Amino acid sequence: MVYTGRCKHCFKTFRSKIRTGFCPECSKLDETVFDRIEEYLRKYPNSNALQISESLEIDLYSVIGFMNEGRLIRSMGKFSKLED
Repeated sequence: MVYTGRCKHCFKTFRSKIRTGFCPECSKLDETVFDRIEEYLRKYPNSNALQISESLEIDLYSVIGFMNEGRLIRSMGKFSKLED
């Protein structure tokens, strides 16, 4: 079975064997952004969404979107100021 979808990022219509909200090109871009966030959080584990967004120059809503998708979770850790 083949599904037809509309990409949430670029709004292009695409066909896929699995149901997904993103075309293949945007999925790759999404993974690249997520990998950068994951690497940043390994280095600065107590960062919040705004710090991640500003440091990596990524749209804040993209970071929050990963949280809403369950790919990033909230943690009640200790927050500390990052050194410049």
